[in-house]
Parts: sequence; structure tokens; C-alpha cells
Amino acid sequence: MKSPFPRRTVLRSLAGAAAWSAWPAWPQATPERNSYSLSVVPQFPASEIHRDWTPLLERLTKDTGITLSMTLSANIPRFEADLLEGHPDFAYMNPYHQVMAAKAQGYIPLVRSSKPLSGILVVRKDSPIASVRELDGKEVAFPAPNAFGASLWMRALLAERERITIKPVYVQTHSNVYRHVIRGKAAAGGGINSTLLQEQPEVQSDLRVLLDTPGAAPHPLSAHPRVPARVQQLVASALLSLTADAAGQALLKDVFGGAPVRADYPRDYRPLEQFKLEKYVVTDTPG
Repeated sequence: MKSPFPRRTVLRSLAGAAAWSAWPAWPQATPERNSYSLSVVPQFPASEIHRDWTPLLERLTKDTGITLSMTLSANIPRFEADLLEGHPDFAYMNPYHQVMAAKAQGYIPLVRSSKPLSGILVVRKDSPIASVRELDGKEVAFPAPNAFGASLWMRALLAERERITIKPVYVQTHSNVYRHVIRGKAAAGGGINSTLLQEQPEVQSDLRVLLDTPGAAPHPLSAHPRVPARVQQLVASALLSLTADAAGQALLKDVFGGAPVRADYPRDYRPLEQFKLEKYVVTDTPG
């Protein structure tokens, strides 16, 4: 597939790759314990995250004896700030968060969904807009500046490939994006296919997909390097083993959208470095 970015941009990015790879030495692992913190990117309302994650974490504790205590940030910028400061032991983050967190703290991706992540740009089903170019100069809703498929990757594509200028509006969650578009508060909105499919049928039926991004490795569950390697592998192996029974498969589907696979930073996330998406990262003051 042809890159959506100009070749000169890719070459400049590759030239800077050495600087990205010269990361500092990370803290050594701490002694093992039976409880660790987990932060989940708040791309959904808190009630939905608790609904999907709590049963999985309870099963993980039962199978491993390790408790992951989930904390939720008020918004994505707050989540990013905590992540880049290395507060959570484990974190579920978007693909470019993984790039940022690896650079800042050395976070190690453990498992991810086997399904590629694709961003979508939606308009109202009855919208007269038929081409992305018609969004030039218009307001487009996004959950947060650095939400990968729904915002960061999408805004980069609109600017670099489509050559249009939009007025971004950030509304905190994917659910809010879809409702902003339906209510006519934005001409279009960025999301990802999996979050749209989790919406009520009436929400899905009121929207039309105008653009899909190229696929990328999806959200990983990652560990800070201070977490002992044995604990990291115990958690990863326990999640992967849940595919062996129907109850475990249902728990995985609610969080990962299906069976997870082992994640690998060089294979899955390092390729994102070459596109210099940091040009489109917005550093916000956490709320």
C-alpha cells in the first residue's frame, strides 16, 4: 500500500530514528508483589469501561493470584500525562501512546488484539457531504487530540494526503463524537470501527462512513519495566490462555474485540515512528 505521506517526510523521519532509539536506561524491576495498578485509556464512558474490564480482571486474579487495580483518568490528556510520568504499572493504551510511552518510560507491549485498528471519519447519513475535500474549513469532532485512529492518524491523513484544513473540536469520548455529528454540532467526526459497532443500532443507522484510515496494530496492554519480567509474562500468558474456554473468550471479546496475540514493539509499533506523527500530537493541560 502506498504511504499517505510524502516520501521526503518518511526519509526525514528515518534520519531521526537513531535519536528516538537512543532511549535512557529504564529502572530495574522491583520485587514481586501480588497487586499492581492498571490504567485504561478513557475512550469510552467510565461505566462502560468498568462493565467490560472488571470481569476480565477478576478472572485474571483467579487464574494468577495477581490483582490489577484499575484506575480511570478523567480524560485522555490526564491519562497521557500519568502514562508519560510512568505512574501505572500496567496500561491499556492506543498505538501512538505506546510509541510515546516507550520513549518516555520504556513501557513494554504484552498483548494486543489480532484485528488491525482502522480509524473512520463519519458524517450524518443524510449529510450532503460526499467527498472528504468538502470538509475543508469545517468543524470536525474528535475524542481527543492524541486518540490514535480516531484523531491523530486521521488528522495527519487529512492534512498530508487530502491537503485540507479542518477546525478540530475535541469532545472527550468516541460516543460524544458520534452524537455531536448526529446532532449537527460538527460536519464530521473521527472514531474507530470497533467503537461505532458498540453503539446502539439507532446511532449506527444515523451515520455514514466517509473515510477509513490504513490499518495499524491495535491498542496493547503494556507493562512498565519496573514490573518483574515473570509477572509480565504471567499476566500475558493468562490472557492468551483465556481463548481455551467459552467464558474466557467472552471476556476477551468485550475488551480486545476477540482473541489477543502477543505484541512486539519493533514489529507492531516502531513502524509508526517513521511517519513523524508527533507533528500532530497536541500537548494539553490535563483536566
